[in-house]
Amino acid sequence: MAKLVSKTYGDALFEVAIESGKLSDYWDEVQAVKAAIGENPGLFKLMSHPKIVKEEKMKIIEDIFAGRISGELVGLLRMLVEKDHFAQVDAVLDYFLERVREHRNIGTAYVTSAMELSDAQKDAVEKRLLETTKYVKFEMHYEVDAALIGGMVIRIGDRVVDSSVRTKLCDLTRELSKIQLKAGECAP
Repeated sequence: MAKLVSKTYGDALFEVAIESGKLSDYWDEVQAVKAAIGENPGLFKLMSHPKIVKEEKMKIIEDIFAGRISGELVGLLRMLVEKDHFAQVDAVLDYFLERVREHRNIGTAYVTSAMELSDAQKDAVEKRLLETTKYVKFEMHYEVDAALIGGMVIRIGDRVVDSSVRTKLCDLTRELSKIQLKAGECAP
């Protein structure tokens, strides 16, 4: 259900942004709304509280955001309140941002390595990703996981490239156990 909500409202906002020619403006506004909600957990709690009536919640949205962001985005936030979907506001805004990234051919890559990568290594990884994908730019996110032993794991969307030593050792162990089973089956 949450995925359907984020897709429905995120797609609607994306279409309005494209039709109005204000994709960049909406991008900036959505980032600002996400920051405002993220920095004020009390606001999210208040907007999601079942005992506060919808009219009061809509007035809060108007008081905080009207005049600061586009009327269309304020309308979207009001609609999320009206339809009892405000709990998914973050998912809706994230979905919109992802649609804009795809539209602009900007990829998001999550790179996990066994040790901290130098700036030159990070540049080389990004350059290689740009050469081997359709994207013209990447938002790179780096993480260190010593359990990988060596190598790295790169995730872009639902695609994963795993060249870690840990995975190679696990694969080798599986292959060796298959060989031992086959050898055992042939023994008299």
